[in-house]
Amino acid sequence: MQLGRAGLAWAAALLLAALGAQAAAGDFDPYRVLGVGRSSSQADIKKAYKRLAREWHPDKNKDPGAEDKFIQISKAYEILSNEEKRANFDRYGDAGESQGYSQHQHRQFHHFHEGFYFDESFFHFPFNSERRDSSDEKYLLHFSHYINEIVPDSFKKPYLIKITSDWCFSCIHIEPVWKEVAQELEALGAGIGVVHAGYERRLAHHLGAHSTPSLLGLINGKITFFHNAVIRENLRQFVENLLPGNLVEKITDKNYIRFLSNWKKENKPHVLLFDHMPVVPLLYKLTAFAYRDYLSFGYVYVGLRGTEELSSQYNINVYTPTMMIFKEHIDKPADVVQARDMKKQLIDDFLSQNKFLMVARLTNQRLFQELCPVKKSHRQRKHCVVLLTGEGEKFAEAYETFLAFAVANTKDTLKFVHIYNDRQPEFADALLMDEEKYRGKSAVVILERRNNAGKIAYKTLEEAWQGSNEDNFILLDLLDQLRTDPGLLSSETVLADLNDELAPMFLIRWLYSMLDYILDCWDSLFHSNWREMMPLLSLLFSALFILFGTVIVQAFSDSSDARDSPPSEKEETAAKTEKNDVSFSKESNSRIPKKGFVEVTELTDINYNSNLVRLRPGHMNVVLILSNSTKTALLQKFALEVYTFTGSSSLHFSFLSLDKHREWLEYLLEFAQDAAPIPNQYDKHFLERDYTGYVLALNGHKKYFCLFKPHRSGDEGGTLGSCEDYDSSLHTETRGKSSCSPGSRSIKNKLHKLSFWMERLLEGSLQRFYIPSWPALD
Repeated sequence: MQLGRAGLAWAAALLLAALGAQAAAGDFDPYRVLGVGRSSSQADIKKAYKRLAREWHPDKNKDPGAEDKFIQISKAYEILSNEEKRANFDRYGDAGESQGYSQHQHRQFHHFHEGFYFDESFFHFPFNSERRDSSDEKYLLHFSHYINEIVPDSFKKPYLIKITSDWCFSCIHIEPVWKEVAQELEALGAGIGVVHAGYERRLAHHLGAHSTPSLLGLINGKITFFHNAVIRENLRQFVENLLPGNLVEKITDKNYIRFLSNWKKENKPHVLLFDHMPVVPLLYKLTAFAYRDYLSFGYVYVGLRGTEELSSQYNINVYTPTMMIFKEHIDKPADVVQARDMKKQLIDDFLSQNKFLMVARLTNQRLFQELCPVKKSHRQRKHCVVLLTGEGEKFAEAYETFLAFAVANTKDTLKFVHIYNDRQPEFADALLMDEEKYRGKSAVVILERRNNAGKIAYKTLEEAWQGSNEDNFILLDLLDQLRTDPGLLSSETVLADLNDELAPMFLIRWLYSMLDYILDCWDSLFHSNWREMMPLLSLLFSALFILFGTVIVQAFSDSSDARDSPPSEKEETAAKTEKNDVSFSKESNSRIPKKGFVEVTELTDINYNSNLVRLRPGHMNVVLILSNSTKTALLQKFALEVYTFTGSSSLHFSFLSLDKHREWLEYLLEFAQDAAPIPNQYDKHFLERDYTGYVLALNGHKKYFCLFKPHRSGDEGGTLGSCEDYDSSLHTETRGKSSCSPGSRSIKNKLHKLSFWMERLLEGSLQRFYIPSWPALD
């Protein structure tokens, strides 16, 4: 009986509390908060909300009650902007799903003797910032911070982001799990973020979070939503699944030699972690993701049968986690760290000191900039010793002796690197002045970068590098002199950016992008609502429309072309002999169509203004320099090289007579001294310099030009000259007859690989030489 009375007392107390809360909720009038009438339209409500939100935003209004006022404004707009909630408030004075306490009491609680049940809409708690968990404060994200810092950082580590709000009752339930997982993952190297949807609506909408709470992952700029139960194991697995599956290779006695021997192909040191855990630790996977551009990672489970030889080979303590880094020599590690508790900071310090090989190969511009940084002061000089060599057994001895020299001379101010001449021809041509002297041999250059635009000071060893004791003594002596005499690097030039040798082919990149897109569509199909699916569906239908439209247009175009009659022999002959046009047929080159011709107009004083000075914005005139004796051969080769680019209406093609307008050309090339140094007028060979085969892309509107210079005689179908950017090798070119003279090779070979230069022109990646105004063409 006493228990029954106690139960009734508790029921009465809870009922009074509920009625009190209901009464308190009834005091909140969203119309009064926003200052609008009950008959106001959605446009009026939205306008009032924007005005009040700007006025009372806590970041702009320093009033102590501004935050509470802003929360009331947000809540009022949330109610009135939703037609269902607004109708509930107008009818019952409450915007919740209960639709009035008096009419639906059974939703709030059952019979008293069976206990009580409260749904989330029974109490409307204002979870303002005072009640918010302070641990989330350091993780709060803002839109600009997310775009400018978090997204770029997601290429180094994955992020787990929570979307929450002040009026989210369910957010309280996941808070303990979230706090535990956030602390754990942050210690392992993952990023943590919190977005408050009430204050950061723009960012929440950008992330595609339309409800709270929401959890999502961000990696490589890509967003993935979490859809499982919020428990520790699921969240850890979710972050682990964000990482690529090939980050860490499982290593045993059977494959460790192959794995470690890949350092030459991948141009990276290789890391092995020996541990007694059967699965790869998440800390190690996150580390492998952060350093994947510099290192390759392998994992050895020492408790697994089949790793005994490996453990014995490197004398591993199977009871303590051990991390080893291997560089050029796989028989012994270059560095080792061993600790019972591998912490992130310990691993980062260890790996950051071993990111590069002893003599790394320059495979891209980023690696060159990291290994050979620009000097910041005289005390922070960094010099690079570069071995320019070739591939194969023929050059193996020169490389091995250079590697041995580098290992014996490890100093903070020196970095030893090497390149393959045939893979970086522009780099090699700029540093090796006398090609005949070093042809088929290795060479060593000491250089110092002066600025980020490619300017360097350098000195090339006078003799080719054979790896002899004499070569070692000469190089060592130069390095000793360099410490006291920086002026030893007497030569200067400008280097073009290095080719990215390890970049995947376009087809592979396209396949990866397509796979990512298909996976996104698949995930959206099963987990996203239709509002999120609309952009994907729109893009899909647009792609199909364009595809079928292109097929239909092509079909009609082909049928129209089939009806065209081929040109007569008389017309072809007239077109070939016409002064200002060059036509050609598909006789010896399979890429030239049967009915194609290139209109090449001579640039004269009559059409100079219309074809260059007053050229429309976005248009360029590609001008071939020729003489009377080379006109026919060069025009034919020029037409073959540029024909595939004639479909662009913004390109015009002309030729300029060197015999008539040498002065104009010499004046123009003075603005490209680094690319084509011009001798002074007192040079006895001044009038002998041969500029035939030069090609200039002239932008009349913006007053700049790009320059193509013919190959030198030493190139055998090989490399593209460094004409398109600063041709630094010409600084040391001897006065006299050009190396591109007709006697050194056939006239047509001067324009070899011009088509590649044209591709870079259209990409906008060529060096531009600006002039104050176009000179007169007399």
